[in-house]
Amino acid sequence: MRWTTHKFSAHPRAPRTFELFAGAGGMALGLAQTGCAHCGLLEWDADACATSRSNWAPLGVFEGDARDFSYRRFQDEHGTIDCVAGGPPCQPFSLGGVGKGVSDTRDMFGEAARAIAELRPRYFIFENVKGLLREKFASYFGYILRQLQFPFIRKQESEQWFDHSERLRKALTLREQCGNATERYRVKRRLFNAADFGVPQNRFRVFIIGVREDLDVEPEFPETTHSEELLLWEQWVTGEYWERHCVPKVKRPRPSSRITKRVSELRRQYGLFLPQGRRWVTVRDAISDMPRPGSDFPIFNHEVRPGAKPYPGHEGSPYDEPSKALKAGVHGVPGGENMIAFPDGSYRYYTPREAARIQSFPDSYKFCGSVSETMRQIGNAAPVAVCRIIGKHLLKVPQLQEQC
Repeated sequence: MRWTTHKFSAHPRAPRTFELFAGAGGMALGLAQTGCAHCGLLEWDADACATSRSNWAPLGVFEGDARDFSYRRFQDEHGTIDCVAGGPPCQPFSLGGVGKGVSDTRDMFGEAARAIAELRPRYFIFENVKGLLREKFASYFGYILRQLQFPFIRKQESEQWFDHSERLRKALTLREQCGNATERYRVKRRLFNAADFGVPQNRFRVFIIGVREDLDVEPEFPETTHSEELLLWEQWVTGEYWERHCVPKVKRPRPSSRITKRVSELRRQYGLFLPQGRRWVTVRDAISDMPRPGSDFPIFNHEVRPGAKPYPGHEGSPYDEPSKALKAGVHGVPGGENMIAFPDGSYRYYTPREAARIQSFPDSYKFCGSVSETMRQIGNAAPVAVCRIIGKHLLKVPQLQEQC
């Protein structure tokens, strides 16, 4: 698979976007590819800010804590913002963490709501981990959505979150009495697997979108475009996948019992007809055209770390499937998720450049910092292609294309 560069240009009347919790710029890049004009990125991590500056100059990159940022002052200096976007820290809700939720000081959804209240954008897009949908967070997730629906009804300093949630719940039933329609948002959320949009990675993420109520637009998500069914069909029914990659029959891996059962079901379901859509993209699709790490052909961020060893629960990402979800980890390489499991039984870690492709970053996008810091940034990023597709779908609505 070959990837394009990140060159893009915004239309003079393109939606003007501000992003907080921007990280290394995955969502920012995806939205920029739809034609959005970014006015600023806010991020506290120094290495991630350095990455953004190296890729987004002369765009303003603001390094600091979102809790200390004045969006009203930014708007006074830079003008109206049409879209607010970002990925609030996921650690409070991550399946791999302790899951402290509201009691975790890194929970920043309240700051996301404050950004909306101060900037009054036409619409917003936020992304977070699948763990946010766990049953233990059900009440709190409902509270998060209500904050985004009524961002102008702010939590008082001494108020408990559940008391604030109740005030917001009452506002939902009396919405016509809660300020004018420019102070309310229609909000929807959905869980997506990035692989279903052609990203070479099984990465489940919750996306939350909202549109200001005075625009009279129902926010909608795009339909998925890629499927595991078609990948299995091309691998184990027609063999087209292996032929495209010039893999002879003697070197093709043997399908597992699970895959054999799935293929039998597909044959019964579809007969001689192909499943619709496009197939999932695999690790082989994404990186097989790259030179071997350490070869004489230099590529930025294409260094491999030694020491990859599988162990129970961390067997690596099979080469001929979408990658397992890349993770940031504490020290950049958390284990099996960031390893490639080759058909010959060998393993190695992804290089940062390979990991960037797995997250659908273009090869021209450079990451700053050590290898472990780079891997952490990539593991924390939102998949570029998914953000682009969701942003593009929203911008099909005329009310969201025009500037305020």
